[in-house]
Amino acid sequence: MKRVAVQLFVAVLVLAGGLMGMRGLLAFHEPPAQKQFEERKLRVEVVEVQPQTLPVLIEGFGTARSRDVVAVTPEVPGNIIEVHPRLDVGEVIPQGEVLFRIDPRTYQAALDQAKAQAESIEQGLAMLKAQFAVDRERLETAERTLSLMEADFARVSKLYTENEVGTLAGVERTEMSKNQAQDGRDQLRQAVTLYPLRIQEAESGLAAARAGVDAAQANFDRTTVTAPFNARITMVKVEPGQYAAPGAPVLMLADDSVIELSVPLDSRDIRSWIRFDAATASDDQAWFGALEQVACTIEWTEGADYAAWEGYVHRVEQFDVQSRTVTVAVRAKTNIGSSPGSQLPLVDGMFCKVKIPGRDMTDVYRLPEWAVDFEGNAYLDVDGRLVKRPVQVVRNQGEFAYVGSGLSPGERVIVTRLMNPLPNTLLDVQKLSTDGTPADAPESE
Repeated sequence: MKRVAVQLFVAVLVLAGGLMGMRGLLAFHEPPAQKQFEERKLRVEVVEVQPQTLPVLIEGFGTARSRDVVAVTPEVPGNIIEVHPRLDVGEVIPQGEVLFRIDPRTYQAALDQAKAQAESIEQGLAMLKAQFAVDRERLETAERTLSLMEADFARVSKLYTENEVGTLAGVERTEMSKNQAQDGRDQLRQAVTLYPLRIQEAESGLAAARAGVDAAQANFDRTTVTAPFNARITMVKVEPGQYAAPGAPVLMLADDSVIELSVPLDSRDIRSWIRFDAATASDDQAWFGALEQVACTIEWTEGADYAAWEGYVHRVEQFDVQSRTVTVAVRAKTNIGSSPGSQLPLVDGMFCKVKIPGRDMTDVYRLPEWAVDFEGNAYLDVDGRLVKRPVQVVRNQGEFAYVGSGLSPGERVIVTRLMNPLPNTLLDVQKLSTDGTPADAPESE
């Protein structure tokens, strides 16, 4: 019993010593300092936006082409006896110069024959008209002679029947003379009556003969083929001695005096921004109205800095249902470059960018295109915090997005590129001017 009491006493002493040692150690230990949490700021650039009225510039691409390209086909058959000395692809032949000749001898003979035939008919017609005039005078004489013979016959008959003067034979001879005069008069009258029909027939024959002369002359003229304009040769299939047959093209000529480009444009640009001439609009019109012929810029994609030309919008060419594009024809004012120090011509085949001024945008806010995300949201600085705002973009042009609604004048829009920022993020703001340069020092909250 005594031993148990001793063990219990020792255990109490050990426990008391441990407790006192722990308290001593705790007296020397200080608790760690609490760390202060600081919210991290997102550094951004902002611009104060104001509504503006800004021009629309519609851009498209097209290939330059000569408006008029002509296939030259021989109109009469024959052997080629002459070709232009510079009849090669790429050469420009001045208007009116001979491109090639076909042997004209057969056509010259046909022309001479047609002229001779027409001349013969013309002479016959002149003789017929002259004879008509003579026979009309003869008819007048015959009418007078018949009148005298009838009077003589009446006188002789009366003397013989009433006074028994003369003989029956004398009366019969007088009657015979009267009948002969009447027959001659009737024949002349019939001839004179038919002369207008004979003259008309001769005149028709002369007209046909003259038409034959014209046809022969045309065939003869077709043996010489000349340049219808200042023609650039794009294809040659003709040589001296070659037999030319109608229907087979032997030359292709391009008229470079008028250069056009067919430029497909988004139908939304046509609907919203392209300028139509209101004076030509019609209620029953089933096609696009006339375009305002606004000046535009044509730039060669291989070197816009030194190859640019002035042009104008000319007309609507077609509407493509598949691509929903409207193709407009843009015509160059001149084919000589307008860039300073550049005289490079606008030539057939150049692939060019065309810039067409459209109608103005009113009350829009211009932002860098990356300031509006793909969901149509802009990010604003509101009291130093990031706020997400849905906006309506009326047009993207170049590197800018033009916002029509969703913003108010004076609001501060973040123009720094952001990737899924958290709303209400604290901002470290640097304000930019409207041209993108810093307007002041960074703002701190």
